[in-house]
Amino acid sequence: MNTVILFLGSIPWWGWVLIILFIIAIRDIFVQRSHTISHNFPIVGHIRYMLESIGPELRQYLVANNREELPFNRIERGWIYASAKRENNYEGFGTDRDIYAQQYIFINNAMIPYKLPEGHPNKTDYSFVPCAKIMGAYHNRKRPYRPASVINISAMSFGSLSAKAVESMNLGAKKAGAYHNTGEGGLSPYHKKGADVIFHIGTGYFGVRDDEGNFSMEKLKKLVDENPCVKAIEIKLSQGAKPGKGGVLPGKKISREIAEIRHVPIGKDVLSPPNHSVFNNVNELVNFLEEVAHETGLPVGIKAAIGKLDEWKELAKIMKETGKGPDFITVDGGEGGTGAAPPSFADHVSLPWVYGFSDVYRIFKNYDIADHIVFIGSGKLGFPARAAMAFAMGVDCINVAREAMMSIGCIQAQVCHTNRCPAGVATQNKWLQNGIDVPLKSDRLFSYFKTFKKELLEITHACGYEHPSQFTMDDVDVSLGDKNMTQTLAAAYNYNKQKVPFDGMQRLKECPYLGGTHKA
Repeated sequence: MNTVILFLGSIPWWGWVLIILFIIAIRDIFVQRSHTISHNFPIVGHIRYMLESIGPELRQYLVANNREELPFNRIERGWIYASAKRENNYEGFGTDRDIYAQQYIFINNAMIPYKLPEGHPNKTDYSFVPCAKIMGAYHNRKRPYRPASVINISAMSFGSLSAKAVESMNLGAKKAGAYHNTGEGGLSPYHKKGADVIFHIGTGYFGVRDDEGNFSMEKLKKLVDENPCVKAIEIKLSQGAKPGKGGVLPGKKISREIAEIRHVPIGKDVLSPPNHSVFNNVNELVNFLEEVAHETGLPVGIKAAIGKLDEWKELAKIMKETGKGPDFITVDGGEGGTGAAPPSFADHVSLPWVYGFSDVYRIFKNYDIADHIVFIGSGKLGFPARAAMAFAMGVDCINVAREAMMSIGCIQAQVCHTNRCPAGVATQNKWLQNGIDVPLKSDRLFSYFKTFKKELLEITHACGYEHPSQFTMDDVDVSLGDKNMTQTLAAAYNYNKQKVPFDGMQRLKECPYLGGTHKA
């Protein structure tokens, strides 16, 4: 035995390296059968798989240029990071964008910009930009709601996001006067840190379901009564990442806390079906919306990605004839989102936001009821210029998801679906979550929102307006390619936005239904 130990001890370090490589080679050639490259090129073949595994990181930081990456390129991410950290987010030496590219946006500035009068609310708070419309006003809901911010947090569930990420976002939204959409995972304690909340109901009815998984009106009423932070309710019909597709929440991901919040059993797979069980057609949808609004007193809206338009026309017709229907409509772009989805869905099912929204808005405008609805846009709109375009097309508010994630530390690793998010944002791994400093990250989301609203207002004033709701389809041009050159949004999408009533920022500030922490 001593002889063996002495022999092993006499082997130099490089000898051990050769022994290990020899064992790996034997394993590659004679044991494993799953990787042809490793079998044919033992040892060396592993380098290929190693480079493949870190390929996204190499491309992100070393290979791709500043404007090349998707879904968000380096310049876009850099602007969000700098805004969140209150760093210099300016560019020098002119734009590096190809301003002749198709779909390029041109905002038409006025000869003489809008000048703030003395005593104007934006003189003291340059980021005060509430929604110009009131949710639930047209339908006379008991508790109407005017969002205090035109930029808000889109539907992202606790469970998909970590507890610290949700808490950071909620605290940041509170500081910014924004609302926080719960996502379909239910109302968690981390959504109740002071921000206004829109409670999101998906097909699984998480948080408001009975033991059989059916929708429970009594649980919804109790939730609303016990949580005054809930200002509105959103019914999800579909989402941009995977419209018309359900999902399964694996039992191994269901902790005791998640089970209690979602009202599901611990350790058992839970189905989130593609269809709602409480309605099967548009008429039944409208009746359900009205029932929820009547029982809770809150504004009720719908969220959907856009594809076929027949049922949207049916909804508009019913609303015109009966005076009933959703108080707000969230149009989600097919650009995808934070939800994990098969590539076939994420890449090809439902329209991109700009096409989907224009199709839907045009329908309600043709029925002369666009002014009855608060329109919310969701789909990579978290940049001031894109938001200005969205307001020109008829949006009243925008929701941001991935942009909000980046403001609190997301690095676009694109592993949200693996539970291995390195930034601790989209994971339930406690160790990875520990990297999130909640007070710091909440300040960063607040700073991003504040900078966004400030720059959006500056663009608005440059165009001669006081509020983004005053943008028209003729204020923005879009490039349609070499032959067509540029056209206004009105010419490109064949409609003009319905005028939004607006009497000045001071009137918005004095509104009794204004949410957030802004009060006259």
